[in-house]
Amino acid sequence: MRDWLRLAGAMRHWDRLLGLLGGEASRRSAAQWSAWREPSWRGAVGTSRGRTPPRNAAPPRTPLITNANSNGWQQLRMRTLLTGAYAGHRSAVVSHANEFQHHLLDRAAATSSTSSAQTASKPAVDPLAAGVLPKISVVGVGGAGGNAVNNMIASSLSGVEFVVTNTDAQALSLSLSRRCVQLGAMLTEGLGAGARPDVGRAAAEESFEAIKNELRGSHMVFVTAGMGGGTGSGAAPVVARAAAELGCLTVGVVTTPFLFEGAHRAKVAQAGIAEISQCVDTLIVIPNQNLFKIANARTTMMEAFRLADQVLYSGVRSVTDLMTVPGLVNLDFADVRSVMSEMGKAMMGTGEVEMEGGSEERAVRACEAAVRNPLLDDASLRGARGVLVNITGGPDMTLFEVDAAAHRVREEVDADANIIFGSAFDESMLGKLRVSVVATGIP
Repeated sequence: MRDWLRLAGAMRHWDRLLGLLGGEASRRSAAQWSAWREPSWRGAVGTSRGRTPPRNAAPPRTPLITNANSNGWQQLRMRTLLTGAYAGHRSAVVSHANEFQHHLLDRAAATSSTSSAQTASKPAVDPLAAGVLPKISVVGVGGAGGNAVNNMIASSLSGVEFVVTNTDAQALSLSLSRRCVQLGAMLTEGLGAGARPDVGRAAAEESFEAIKNELRGSHMVFVTAGMGGGTGSGAAPVVARAAAELGCLTVGVVTTPFLFEGAHRAKVAQAGIAEISQCVDTLIVIPNQNLFKIANARTTMMEAFRLADQVLYSGVRSVTDLMTVPGLVNLDFADVRSVMSEMGKAMMGTGEVEMEGGSEERAVRACEAAVRNPLLDDASLRGARGVLVNITGGPDMTLFEVDAAAHRVREEVDADANIIFGSAFDESMLGKLRVSVVATGIP
């Protein structure tokens, strides 16, 4: 009799334990357990009903607890608790009941302590690793595009993934990017497009799915190429179309040939620009001829082309900084899309001034340098339908400087233009102020 009283005591703790463990599955188990405690069950062990089951009868095999929540508990089955209800097994009943009671108490205590620990301390989540921030990809097409990507990688631009595509296998082997796509391996056999845009286009079509696979998951894609050659002029529009089909915000940044390269190459470049403009949301054209405006007799060819690549680098950095670097005003990807989606011709400019902080003159001078980029083909903010402005400075950047820079930009654009401002801090820019401007929808 004492054994059965101890078993009854274990039963009385059941409802309290279920309250600690929680969960709909536990409440269902409580209902099942209550059903087992009905007189019909008690009669099976010789009470007033007097019905004794056969000695070899199998006990019920109903799950005691089934919980699929985050604690990951396995199903527990009370296989031996009822077995002892038959003759000759009362000691086994008491033993298993006590063990089961202690097990439930231990699990309840562990669950309570784990929940408290999780509430008290939540680990910091890396937004890039968690996929919170948008994925931005830069695709270099052809020789000029590959060189632009190499310069950006060498400048340690963060928050961006780089992809290089080319018909020339040797050029791909020299790329600093870990992600490369050889275009038209069967068509060109890795020997290039031979300055023929139709070959570059066909090669990109052959590798169309490989291009899309590299861009999957991207939210924004910059396609950079040099127009006038075979791969850049022919393949860049195909790469842009692949990004557009994936729903990416697509921005084209292309260069046009020097005058000394001849009329034929200039004609090929214009045809390529007309084709890629149909596949991108925004297109920025950088004439190589404008490099003479900033070059001198001592400027090397490599230095001059690096200055052209700086336009792409500054534009990409201004967009990523707005969304990833903490500051006074941070923007999200929806803001960037509202300015750049389906806007056609665009310009990018960056101005950086180093002088003592707290001076509004510093902000105005940086703005002047940004909106008057000599590399862009006489582009003006006048008539622009959208303008994205990023003002970056060190800890000494003041609110008045931000206001002065924003006011200077507003003076340059139409009153009905969609202007979006952002401001970011950079500890390494103490004493410096940088203003980046992206103007879209330029007539």
